Amino acid sequence: MWKILNAAQVAVVCAPAHHEMLAELERLEFSATNRIFNPTPERGMFSSIQCAAQWNGWNQQITHWLITLGDQPHLKTETLQTLLDFGARHPEKICQPLRHGHARHPVLLPKEFFAALADSDVIDLKQFLKTHARDFAGFESDDAGLDLDMDTPEDYERLKP
Repeated sequence: MWKILNAAQVAVVCAPAHHEMLAELERLEFSATNRIFNPTPERGMFSSIQCAAQWNGWNQQITHWLITLGDQPHLKTETLQTLLDFGARHPEKICQPLRHGHARHPVLLPKEFFAALADSDVIDLKQFLKTHARDFAGFESDDAGLDLDMDTPEDYERLKP
């Protein structure tokens, strides 16, 4: 989907020993050069975000990063395009869609905020975003997919079209 939306670069963060994930990336022919390995995945999602922020493989021309969850393939293309367009109108802000007033993933971050994630000592992304609340801009979305969480194979079976 991100190719359709003309993303300058797409990278995936995963555990180096997650053989099912690596096999799926191979099946999808996802470039090995855009795989970021988190050596300590047991530390949680924020450690993966920090690995991405510390990674030196990013295209130097990129000005904004979009952090999206691996369990969000169901989001509407229109929702993602709206987020990108909203971010273009607010280039200095951290941008997120809102659903019923609650901030949801994905999160669009200008370069300075993405870089700040690398060495942040907060416990998670939510806390990081709270510390930058004055730099936030959000828009209400009617995409019900923003409410869905798909953490298990059973969730996937329940939610797939």
